[in-house]
Amino acid sequence: MLQSHNLDVLTAAKSWRVNGGRSYSSLAVDRTEIRSNKDISSIFAVDVFSLDTMREHLSKSVWKSLAATIERGETLNPQIADIVALAMKEWATERGATHYTHWFQPLTGSTAEKHESFVAPNADGGAIAEFSGKDLIQSEPDASSFPSGGLRSTFEARGYTAWDPTSPAFLMRHENGATLCIPTAFASWTGDALDHKTPLLRSVEALNKEAKRALSLLGSVAPNSVIATVGAEQEYFLIDEEFFFRRPDLMMCGRTLFGAKPPRGQELEDHYFGSIPERVLSYMTDVEERLHRLGVPVKTRHNEVAPGQFEIAPIFEHCNAAADHQQILMQTLQNTARKYGLVCLLHEKPFAGVNGSGKHVNWSISTDSGVNLLEPGDTPHSNMQFLFFCAAVIKAVDKHQDLLRASIASAANDHRLGANEAPPAIISIFLDEQLVDIYERLMRGADGESPGGGLLGLGSPVLPHLPRHAGDRNRTSPFAFTGNKFEFRAVGSSQSISFPVTVLNIIATDAIKEMTDMIEARLVGGQAIEIALRETLKEVYAKHKRIIFNGDGYSDEWREEAERRGLLNTRTALEALELLPSDKNIELFQKFGTLSHRELEARYEIYVEQYFKTVNIEGETTEWIAQTMLLPEVAAYLGELAATLGNLAAVKIAASALGRIAGEIASSVERLGIALEKLRIANAELGGETAHEKANHVRNSVIPAMAETRIAADALERLTADKHWPLPAYREMMFVK
Repeated sequence: MLQSHNLDVLTAAKSWRVNGGRSYSSLAVDRTEIRSNKDISSIFAVDVFSLDTMREHLSKSVWKSLAATIERGETLNPQIADIVALAMKEWATERGATHYTHWFQPLTGSTAEKHESFVAPNADGGAIAEFSGKDLIQSEPDASSFPSGGLRSTFEARGYTAWDPTSPAFLMRHENGATLCIPTAFASWTGDALDHKTPLLRSVEALNKEAKRALSLLGSVAPNSVIATVGAEQEYFLIDEEFFFRRPDLMMCGRTLFGAKPPRGQELEDHYFGSIPERVLSYMTDVEERLHRLGVPVKTRHNEVAPGQFEIAPIFEHCNAAADHQQILMQTLQNTARKYGLVCLLHEKPFAGVNGSGKHVNWSISTDSGVNLLEPGDTPHSNMQFLFFCAAVIKAVDKHQDLLRASIASAANDHRLGANEAPPAIISIFLDEQLVDIYERLMRGADGESPGGGLLGLGSPVLPHLPRHAGDRNRTSPFAFTGNKFEFRAVGSSQSISFPVTVLNIIATDAIKEMTDMIEARLVGGQAIEIALRETLKEVYAKHKRIIFNGDGYSDEWREEAERRGLLNTRTALEALELLPSDKNIELFQKFGTLSHRELEARYEIYVEQYFKTVNIEGETTEWIAQTMLLPEVAAYLGELAATLGNLAAVKIAASALGRIAGEIASSVERLGIALEKLRIANAELGGETAHEKANHVRNSVIPAMAETRIAADALERLTADKHWPLPAYREMMFVK
């Protein structure tokens, strides 16, 4: 089998199959343009029809009207649609676009697009480029083939995409041209949201309304708008595409269903923040250039914990733009990898036994003028505005821990949550020591300043004294305060961030509203605003402080402590999803107009069905690989051993060691056969007619049978001659160079 140190030679030799017939070495010519431009500012957002670009192509009055919609949320004026469409078409076609598409996010977790040509025939037998305001505002994809969770029957096909002017159109380039992508919402003929964008935009408006109301009550200068800002870190793996094509489990399921733990994994802790391999660094640079051209503000790149694992992270932006950019980022990571003879794996757990991949969603609340409402400042003990919004988040997470857990529930994420690599399935908040001390002082009615961080001396006169934060960080916490934002660490790496961010927005909105109502009630009772605010903060913190935990979230002691506190511990995705359509959650989403009862129930049905289908595909793939690839090869090897033993016995040569090995292999083959039969039966029995019955069946029967099959197969991998094992091993795939 091919060894990892031969990867560059292997890739260069694949002169035809890799990258449509181009060898890896030939890609140096293709990357000349990318390498030639080092000035990020000159290329940033050049492929985006941004507000600044619109200003150049639209009249002053039209631009002002559209800017009011984008920046202040004013109602879109449909009369300007034709003018905007003409300008957008001219801008796109000048840059090589031949087609346009309404780019939307159905409930599949990925994006969807149907390309339409700008070219239309004219009466003279020629062709002209056309794109009207009607084409811009609305399109009609077939809605029957997208998940609807019972909102639509199969024969009810009509659905609409609607232009979202708050997220700018962009050009998605390919080797032979470009396509104009127009971000849109997606709804059924009955008006039900069939996508992730629509409820996200609704949650943005709800948060804006209640946060402005709270700021007005607190005596702050009223902003034009308040928004949630998001920066989502993305972890991923890279493997050579040669290995990908030889692993049906990776191709079908996105993760390895078999694979013995290699002698070396992440034990040496040398990969994290290590020197980035040259081929990977070239790939990262290419990805970043493409993302910069699309206005995605990526900033950080580094090696992650596991061999072959990496991370890319953007800076903060409006949550709607951040959600769109996350989808673009994932697509760009995967598309660009193929140019370098690589495959990008976004699954939460592509390799068992090593660090999985998450998507840490950094979330905060800001005004349109850039004031971060979760910025404590130099004197957080006296920053009552910050303490109000921070307390609202504490209240929100405690009250709606079920909803947060459900928002990140999936079959894939089950492989990492709760392990010693990712946050536990128990939702809790890490709040640094200084903030805990401030809230505790408030409860006791004690005044005084809490201790700050001070300076950190490093013991050498040539090294500077570093300003130290008042509190440490905690990587075991699923929801951690990290200085001026909260980091939701439990989101899965393959997941769209739209629904988790929608949930964050709406639970914060709920808490802000309730706390504002509490203060108003106290004001009506005659209390001064300062006293009313302090009493509200004391009451909220006392009631919800149980959600705060600053210790080791991986420990067994925390699980026991969380149970004593009454916190939820939903260990599997199905347990979490069962909490989604509760009366409390239905009321919450309806109260703020984010999701109707029908829309929430539909999402519940879709997520449960996706869980079943994911595990069902994995179960059948496991059975297929074990039956048609592993058993035949191991049997052939066992036959060779038996023949060798027979030949040695004929000439009276003792070979007890070979005999023991053959016996051990035979025993392991028997164990594999028994496990495989259990899996075959479990796969054949769907467990019922409904998606819920099927999902419970695959969780209770298929997953354990898959685990037994894998244990037996992985034991055989360690016993079988390398040339007889048909799957590339972990020791080969994970060490990309």
